[in-house]
Amino acid sequence: MKRKATAVWQGSGKEGKGHLTTETGVLDKTQYSFSSRFEDGKGTNPEELIAAAHAGCFAMKLSFNLSGADFPPQELDVQCVITFEDGTIKQSKLILKAKVEGIGEEKFAELVNDAKDNCPISKLLNTEIVVDATLN
Repeated sequence: MKRKATAVWQGSGKEGKGHLTTETGVLDKTQYSFSSRFEDGKGTNPEELIAAAHAGCFAMKLSFNLSGADFPPQELDVQCVITFEDGTIKQSKLILKAKVEGIGEEKFAELVNDAKDNCPISKLLNTEIVVDATLN
């Protein structure tokens, strides 16, 4: 399986602008720029997209883990905060609120840690990954 996206950039780093398009069309010439990345400008930015990818990947991996252990989740609400400083992603923090019936804290923590370490986006990132998990 291969997935693809395209970035088109025009102009200098600060004054230029670009757009992103994904194969599925979810992003279709979605604007990004210096101001959407480093200020509060309109559009998206790479770090926001990484946060969405990491939150989604982690949630799905944890759902597989929980279901495989006979604790299918009712809901996994995951927020991801990417810390970007001095041109480097310093941390990806996953904030999880989970509704899972019948599971103990120890087993839950084990499955959360496995998802943190083994979701494909976690494996891709070369940064500190932290999880703040709340059960039920």
